[in-house]
Parts: sequence; structure tokens; C-alpha cells
Amino acid sequence: MISGGSAHSCPRPWDLLLEHDPHVHKLIEAELKRQQNGLEMIASENFVSPQIMCATANPLTNKYAEGLPYKRYYGGCEHIDALEELAIQRAVDLFGARFANVQPHSGASANNAVFFALLDAGDALLGMDIFAGGHLTHGAKVNSSGTLYRSYSYGVDATTHLLDYEAIRQKALEVRPRLIIAGASAYPRRWDFAQFRRIADEVGAYLMVDMAHVAGLIAADLHPSPFPHAHVVTTTTHKTLRGPRGGLILWNDPKLTGALNKGVFPGTQGGPLEHIIAMKAVCFLEATSEQFIRCQKDTIAFAQIFAAELIKRGLDVVSGGTDNHLVLLSLLQSPLSGKQVEEALGHVGITVNKNTVPGERRSPFETSGVRFGTPALTTRGLQPEDFMSIAAWIAEVVELLQAGESFSTAPWSKIAREVEALCEKYPLYMGW
Repeated sequence: MISGGSAHSCPRPWDLLLEHDPHVHKLIEAELKRQQNGLEMIASENFVSPQIMCATANPLTNKYAEGLPYKRYYGGCEHIDALEELAIQRAVDLFGARFANVQPHSGASANNAVFFALLDAGDALLGMDIFAGGHLTHGAKVNSSGTLYRSYSYGVDATTHLLDYEAIRQKALEVRPRLIIAGASAYPRRWDFAQFRRIADEVGAYLMVDMAHVAGLIAADLHPSPFPHAHVVTTTTHKTLRGPRGGLILWNDPKLTGALNKGVFPGTQGGPLEHIIAMKAVCFLEATSEQFIRCQKDTIAFAQIFAAELIKRGLDVVSGGTDNHLVLLSLLQSPLSGKQVEEALGHVGITVNKNTVPGERRSPFETSGVRFGTPALTTRGLQPEDFMSIAAWIAEVVELLQAGESFSTAPWSKIAREVEALCEKYPLYMGW
């Protein structure tokens, strides 16, 4: 459970802005209150420890350190070198890799660096269709990955909503990509990375695993590892990994080291954010703790309880459940859109995001689905019965929407009060 304040001797660094820039201070305070007073169920969000939150504001932000440890373009980097080496060592130890680059600013930055390193403009890549659960950076036409490269996609079985590895193999044989991407932003089941590697080897492609959503589960040995199957692995350091916002690249083959490091700098970004890299190092250490591993186990268990309760109440859950932290609700058979449900849940204090689903018929701005996740609320300390209550509120919200009930009516107010009471039961960052 996340707590804060005097129990951790952790000050609120933004309070230095109270007189210096009260407008920014007010907005930070408003966002903190929103997080404290609502139920955060966006699958890609989590709550960092108070230590990481506070220590993100540190003097390393003052230092320019373009380059790699002991190969910098600026002087005065001796402590930066030691720090970055520590982060690298902790990352490779945590995930069982040989090499790492801890400098990417985000998961998207990490992916772009890999593309820059391993592909030429116009090369073919094969990633998961965004409408089936893929990510923008896996070849979506609105993203640079879909414009600089010839992007192709694979989906899921229309009935089971599971990955069909033979269909993926046939697609790979057809388009002969130079790079295959395994990973998604809205796939609630496990990945078989060994099968992806066999497909990649058959067509002579690199295999890149983007494990951003399940990195914390992999760190806790609760999901199959991408190693030794992937040529290169990318991830964010937030989401299930519960660290600061940032990216990470991991690999085993020393022959790829030069290209991947150059793909980050000077290929796709300049100076690294060393104050964030320090907190990545802390995050990798925290991920080895028993508390972290228990939290990851609960994250999966609570997601499965939540999904089962939604199904029990007549809602359509993609693939019939989940193996990870993520639950995807389908509204294909409903007159409601994902956007409508997202906005209605926000009205009662439950934060989610609209999402496309397999068989999508609406635009990405409307969608026929809603994505839920359990990481943040599990970190906050909620228990199985609480997730059952949340599922009941969600089902009730859908019913109220379908009935055309105005937000000003008593049923909506009742749900909002119950959500508020649950938030008060589990204070977020106590003392703040």
C-alpha cells in the first residue's frame, strides 16, 4: 500500500512553488486531489513510492551527459557514469539480460531507437493491429513507425480473441518483415515469445518484444520472460513496473550493442534525463522486494476477480477474462460507445480509458470498448471485495446510461458517494 508524509520523512517538493509560482502549485495540488479522491483504473498507470516521487526532484537534473558511461561529450560526469552503470546493472539483473540502455525518455523513445538501429527507411515491420490491442508505435499509420517503414499487422482470432500463431506465421511469410514486434497495449492474455522467435527465424527477421504493460509481472516471474527468445526488448519503467516515467532497452547479443546504443544517442535523442535514470535504478531495486512481488500477484488475481464479476453482471469481457493486469470490456453489442462509458465513469470518480476492441466498428475517438487495469488500485491497497464493488458500480453505470438517466438523478449520486467512501478507506499518500 502506498502512503506518504511524515511516516516516510518525505517532504512535498512542490510546496517550494507555493509563493514562487502559486498557479503551478495550485494545479499540482488539484491533480493530487483528483488521484486521492478517485479510483484510477487506467491499465498503464500506477502509483510510485513516495521515495521515488520525492527523489525525482534531485540535482542530477542540472547535468548534461550526452553519450554513454565513460564516453561522454561533456566533462564532470564521473558521478553520472557511476549512477548510470548502477541502473544498467540492476536492470540486467532484474530481467536476466546481458546489456541495457537506460536512457530512453519513454517506451515510444525506446521503440524508435530500436527501429533506427535495426531498420532502414522503407523496411517492413510486422506488429499487432492497433484495433486488436496493438500500440501506436508498432506500425500504426498515424505514427512515424507506420510512415517511415512499410508496416503490416496481425490480429487475434475473431472468436476467441486470442493470438493465432499460425495466422501470424502466414502473415510473416507473406510480407517478409525485417522486424517482428510482440507486444500490445490492450491484450489481456499471455504471450508465447518462443513461438514468435520461431516465426522470426523462419523469415529471417529480428524479434523485438515490447513488454511495457507486463514488465512488472515479468520481473516478479509471473509472466513468461522474453529472454532468451527476443533479439531486443523494450519497456516503459512505469505501468506495472511502478517506477518513474521513462523507457528501457535490453538485449543479449553483443553484436547489437553498438547499433542499439547509437539508436538512442545520437540517433533519436540528446541528453539523458539523469534525475529520472536515478529513480529507474531505485525502481529496479524495489522490483526485487517481496512487497513488490506480492503486489504483482495481487494485481493479476484482482484483475481476474474483477473480470469475473463484470461477466457475472452481464457485461462482455474480451477473451472471456484475463491472465494479466488488464481487462477489456467490449461494447460491440451495445448502443453505447467507449467514449460515453469513459465519461460516465469519470462522472462518478472512476478513471478509465475508451479503447478499440477486436472487430471494432467505431472510430478511435469513439471506440467500442473500455480498458481497465488493476495495478494502481492494487498498489493503493484495495482488496478483492473492493474490486467486486467497482465491477458492480460499472455495471450499474452502463445500465443507467442505457436507460437515459440524467447525471443529476439520485442513482448517479449514490454511486459517486460510494466511490468517495472507498477512496477515503484507502488514503493515497497519507499526510499529503
